[in-house]
Amino acid sequence: MSKKLTGKAFDSKIFTRLMGFAKIYRKEFVISTLAAIILSLVSVARPILLKEIVQTYFENKDKEGILYFSLLMCAFLLVEVFLQALFIYKVNWLGQHIIKDIRVKLQKHMLHFKMAYFDKSSVGKLVTRLVSDTETIAQFFGEGLFMIISDLLKMVVVAVVMLFMNWKLALIAFIILPILIYATKLFQIAIKSSFQEVRTQVANLNGFVQERVTGMNIVQLFNREKLEFENFVKINDKHKKAHIRTVWYYSIFFPVAEILSSIAVGLMVWYGGLDIVNSGITNAGEIIAFIMMSQMLFRPLRQIADKFNTLQMGMVAGDRVFEILDTESQITKTGNVKASHFKGDISFKNVHFSYIKGEEVLKGINLDVKAGETVAIVGATGAGKSTIINLVNRFYEINEGEICIDNHNIEQYTLQSLRNQIAVVLQDVFLFSDTIFNNIVLNKKEITLEEVKKAAEEIGIHEFIMSLPDNYNYNVKERGAMLSSGQRQLIAFLRAYVSKPSVLILDEATSSIDSYSEKLIQDATDKITKYQTSIIIAHRLTTVKKADIIIVMDKGEIVEQGSHIELLEKDGYYKTLYDMQFVNEVA
Repeated sequence: MSKKLTGKAFDSKIFTRLMGFAKIYRKEFVISTLAAIILSLVSVARPILLKEIVQTYFENKDKEGILYFSLLMCAFLLVEVFLQALFIYKVNWLGQHIIKDIRVKLQKHMLHFKMAYFDKSSVGKLVTRLVSDTETIAQFFGEGLFMIISDLLKMVVVAVVMLFMNWKLALIAFIILPILIYATKLFQIAIKSSFQEVRTQVANLNGFVQERVTGMNIVQLFNREKLEFENFVKINDKHKKAHIRTVWYYSIFFPVAEILSSIAVGLMVWYGGLDIVNSGITNAGEIIAFIMMSQMLFRPLRQIADKFNTLQMGMVAGDRVFEILDTESQITKTGNVKASHFKGDISFKNVHFSYIKGEEVLKGINLDVKAGETVAIVGATGAGKSTIINLVNRFYEINEGEICIDNHNIEQYTLQSLRNQIAVVLQDVFLFSDTIFNNIVLNKKEITLEEVKKAAEEIGIHEFIMSLPDNYNYNVKERGAMLSSGQRQLIAFLRAYVSKPSVLILDEATSSIDSYSEKLIQDATDKITKYQTSIIIAHRLTTVKKADIIIVMDKGEIVEQGSHIELLEKDGYYKTLYDMQFVNEVA
């Protein structure tokens, strides 16, 4: 649903989908509607009572009648206030509950997107869809749809009462309506296009700020502060201009609407006054009532343009949110085999894969890994090493071929059970802004603190964690900013270790840490790889040398495989890599 909205107030398909979220809140929907209907009827009571006071009791100087009707007006005013409060509360309550449901559905949908979707999508724009756009949908209900319905009902009731009370004065008031309606239509179309530009600039601003804050170390390291500030000023200026354009339309429309309303009031007073002087049917009470009712007729019409704008904003936001909800980018979940434990036999059979259509990254990979083996994959950057582990976890779907674990195609396993049996330690470790303990167990309640401490002692990092303030309750802040890269690697390795995986994958897990941290991880690796199938992508000599088999990749193909000694004796591609990268390391 990526088509653009037209100048009309709403798109019927989007409107229907948005209203579909209100079905489970029928009670609040009915209460809001009834409150709007009753409110429209009660609101005209005061002008009618005021007319009666002026026309009957002022002329007869009836003090008791004046007091009685004045108290009656106060009573109707209190009822109106109560209904208005009930109406506003219910429609906003409804809006907030609906966007809660939409956000839950949208977040759940996004959580299962393929990695390829996030590779191509701006984080800032996705955040805008999930936070800002959904909030705009709440306004669609709270300040748009129901308010328009309430105002329209009130205008209809007021118009009918005016015609019944004095049709000539009513027609004079109605003369202005076509002009005001036309001005409202022009404003609605103009403000809608302006809002679309505002939302675009908000998404661009969010994306720009998110990227620069995340990559602040690169900005400062390469002295880009001035350049990035200038870029920010340009984007912020576009954002400002988009908002000013909206303000410009408001500043024109509302004074024009106010002038037209005042002209209508002036015409009614002029005609009514002449009619009284000429001893016509008009009386002073009617003129006062008409002045009061004209405001009840014109003020909602002036405001209804703004509310139609809110309605349109909700439509545009709904279109953008539904565009993501309608995106089919999930991994195919046809498997029904639950993997409780893997022996660890892994097989690649003629696997072809490309991130971009027509540009193959893997070109017919054939690979067999036996249960319990430790396999190292080496090769130059871009050879396809990391792609292999992405495919084992089904982060991406292959173009051709088959990947099997324990003689079952991985597509036959349920996605959750497959990933539960595979633990991955990446080169770029991601930690949440949370405690060390929660970052290790990832809120898995079955893993206790005692189990984590025991695992940490086994791999030798318990003392490091205990040296931190609050120990395992130490908050590492966003992306683990309070820890060094080596410490983050140790936490990530412990996270993989306590999950007790059937298959362990280390992707350059020791490439950015100090020798001491590497020693800790190497000791832990020796322990865990005794019982699990392990795939290690690494450049460090110690890791590669200990592997049962080394796979050498180049340009998406396996060019050599064998043990460390066997590959050195071949004097081929691996030997060249060894001479270039490992010759200076201590064996």
